Amino acid sequence: MESSFRGILYPARLPSFHRLPAPAPVADLVQWFWIPEWDIEPGRTSRQHLIAYPGSNLVVQPDGVACSGPATKAAHRDLAGRGWAVGALLRPAAVPLFTDDPASLRDTELSVAAEQLHLSVSEIMETHDGDTRRARAVDAFVRWLACLAGPVSEEALLANRLMDVIGSDASVVRVEDAASVLAVSQRTLQRVAKKYIGLSPAALIRRRRLQDAAEQTRLDPSADLAAIAAEHGYADHAHLTNDFQKYLGFTPSTYRRAVAAD
Repeated sequence: MESSFRGILYPARLPSFHRLPAPAPVADLVQWFWIPEWDIEPGRTSRQHLIAYPGSNLVVQPDGVACSGPATKAAHRDLAGRGWAVGALLRPAAVPLFTDDPASLRDTELSVAAEQLHLSVSEIMETHDGDTRRARAVDAFVRWLACLAGPVSEEALLANRLMDVIGSDASVVRVEDAASVLAVSQRTLQRVAKKYIGLSPAALIRRRRLQDAAEQTRLDPSADLAAIAAEHGYADHAHLTNDFQKYLGFTPSTYRRAVAAD
């Protein structure tokens, strides 16, 4: 699996976070499951900052089930009291199960009528302990999702491969690169991205580059920012700074200082 903290801007601020692989029955539908748990003393909050993966999530929480769409900028959530969530980072093939227009969910979420999923996961999270609780919650999630989904089409599998290639191959820096790797036209990639993801292939590439650059900035505080920019396909340090400022709201240097202070 990829780094558990890729996309999380300040891992030191996480109360408790677990990422579990998707079992075989839903491997074409879920990238991974993620489970944060927290118990924060009264009067305090913990703010979690993310450069969200450019996909949709199905999330079970104590108050219900929601599907959140692809994010176009950094986001945060303030945690307080005691709580938990059990989320599934959906692969593109699963998105049409919850919306006909993933672009309409950009930077927002919708409530999902999934009473059985909510009841089973909530019961497990409230009555079991530790790793057993998390494993059982994922098992319940998997059973529900596997029953909901039918056979996965070739077009949907292509959408999955598009996300995989862009997310894992640093040499893919242009849409034509992805089209070449997948042996399809750029027009086909644009169509499947619109139907299954809600962001363009170019936006997916920008997000991967920014996530990778942010992670390296955090993990290697001595690395030269111009070298980081070049390694991740930016024309120069200024372009990296512009992306940080546009999508995260701060510069790489400001981020590095904030991480060091944690």
